[in-house]
Amino acid sequence: MRQGSTPPSPLALSGPVRVNMPVASGPLRHLRASDLRGVAQLATQATTGVAHIVEGVHQSVWGSLGIPGGKATGQTGGLTGLVYQSVRAVTQLLGNSLDALLLKLQPGLESGATARPETPQREAVLAALNGVMGDRLAAGNNPLATPMTLRWRGEALDWLAAKPIPEAGGKVVLLIHGLCMNDLQWRNEYQGQVVDHGETLASALGYTPVYLRYNSGLHTSQNGRELAIQIEQLVAHWPVPIEELTVLAHSMGGLLMRSAIHYARQEARRWPDRLKSVVFLGTPHHGAPLERAGNRVDAILGSTPYTAPFARLGRLRSAGITDLRYGNVLDEDWRDHDRFQRRGDSRQPLPLPEGVACYAVAATTAARRSALAERLIGDGLVPVPSALGQHHDVRRKLMFAKTSQWMAYRMSHLELLSRPEVTRQLLHWLTP
Repeated sequence: MRQGSTPPSPLALSGPVRVNMPVASGPLRHLRASDLRGVAQLATQATTGVAHIVEGVHQSVWGSLGIPGGKATGQTGGLTGLVYQSVRAVTQLLGNSLDALLLKLQPGLESGATARPETPQREAVLAALNGVMGDRLAAGNNPLATPMTLRWRGEALDWLAAKPIPEAGGKVVLLIHGLCMNDLQWRNEYQGQVVDHGETLASALGYTPVYLRYNSGLHTSQNGRELAIQIEQLVAHWPVPIEELTVLAHSMGGLLMRSAIHYARQEARRWPDRLKSVVFLGTPHHGAPLERAGNRVDAILGSTPYTAPFARLGRLRSAGITDLRYGNVLDEDWRDHDRFQRRGDSRQPLPLPEGVACYAVAATTAARRSALAERLIGDGLVPVPSALGQHHDVRRKLMFAKTSQWMAYRMSHLELLSRPEVTRQLLHWLTP
């Protein structure tokens, strides 16, 4: 290159760019090149979001002095408004340029020795991020958004390039995780012993365990519709005919499964005929008080002009989280509603599926029965009545048989995944 000449822009290069990167150590070793793009997009959105909040507070103060604002609520006018608009515009421009550059460099960054496999740490962070704001990630085509996949032994099942599954049998158990979690987190340790309910059911009862991974920040009914399609594909492409399908669902996963069964039957899919049992572990059938408290905080923040801009922070939480306010499972439960508005329970009643053995496990951190503790505390996230489907409105009450309900004491919500007492109860219910 001649002295004084301008080097070519990376965006003008053609073909994949190979970049020799040193092997990262520490937390960075879990990152992929596509993760950098996702983080850059989030940083851009965060900067513009903070600018909106600051401008909103700015205008609230000016409004109290009688100074008019901009065209939209929460915007300043005049030169000040122009400054805020410029900050957002420049941030967006830089974000788009950085995203384009990383997209161009991505093939080279992920080639050869620099390609990194999944790690439990990375997947746990992505699962939590998707749970909190997965709907926004999906809407913005962010690389960090998690697609729904059925998985076997930690790998996604790809029916177009299917790998052999020598252990495949006619009895399949599908395990569905909860909010902010992923399929790898079914494998836990308890007092030094590895616990995986799916592997236990496989070795004791001859099931082949298949695990679901999904974006828990999307609406439950959106995930339910997609799951109905995924299970139909599973039945169609499984190496041997599936004679019996059992589902083990933790927390939000139970709502997702109820939604999937509803839409599968509505769309006349085949797999519900093979569905034998569904076990709900700590599922908030009628919602969780933590989200209802968050909804009250939204209302409080929006009640004054000085705190209203900060209500934007509360509105960052995902559609999946707001569905947990009352336990939404259908499109009608959230469609055409402002999901952040204070309103009562207007869900469409959806009973347990007919012809399917349904079981409910509820946990409480208390040592013995206490109506107050069970309703307000439960397992730390889900009250006992909600986990057992109990409701004062008989139309919404889920009719679990007495022998199909089990209470776990001195147990938290996440311990439902690792406690041997739960494993024993599963074997008791599912053993022919």
